[in-house]
Amino acid sequence: MASSKSNSSVVPEAKDAMNRFKTEVASELGVNLKAGYNGDLTSKEAGSIGGEMVRRMIKKQEESMK
Repeated sequence: MASSKSNSSVVPEAKDAMNRFKTEVASELGVNLKAGYNGDLTSKEAGSIGGEMVRRMIKKQEESMK
């Protein structure tokens, strides 16, 4: 059985754009996200960034389906 990484990108070229998006969301939420390792973030902070990213991606997709 082949294993897959859950954090790998389907489109590797999109990695930079996703990092910019993550940084933008973190900034808007007031979370101090720095380049590289962010092991000092709380689960709540990390989850709020990921959750907001998903909300925005879903909203954008829904709007494109109208």
